[in-house]
Amino acid sequence: MDNITFEDFSKIDFRVGTIIAVEAFDEAIKPAYKLKIDFGDIGVLNSSAQITHRYSEGDLLNKQVIAVLNFPKKQIANFMSECLVIGAVGEEGDVVLLNPDFKVENGLRIG
Repeated sequence: MDNITFEDFSKIDFRVGTIIAVEAFDEAIKPAYKLKIDFGDIGVLNSSAQITHRYSEGDLLNKQVIAVLNFPKKQIANFMSECLVIGAVGEEGDVVLLNPDFKVENGLRIG
């Protein structure tokens, strides 16, 4: 694995947001959800997440998550994903979402 500098790391805009809407993403090639995530003053952004194996829609609603906001937007089928939700990926692709231990203000930067 290549080392990066602190300057490289500081370019990544990690933020905390709350999932305010979850919908099955039937048009996706792999099972996924369409998420709407509230990032406070930054606004509400869309994300596509392949996390259906571990999470139900009810598990995700109102859950705080960590996402990268400064990746380019990505068109997935008929949906524009505007941020990347972060999770720990197991050997078989099973994802566990990263989230704060305590409820914090939406939009807070991770650093």
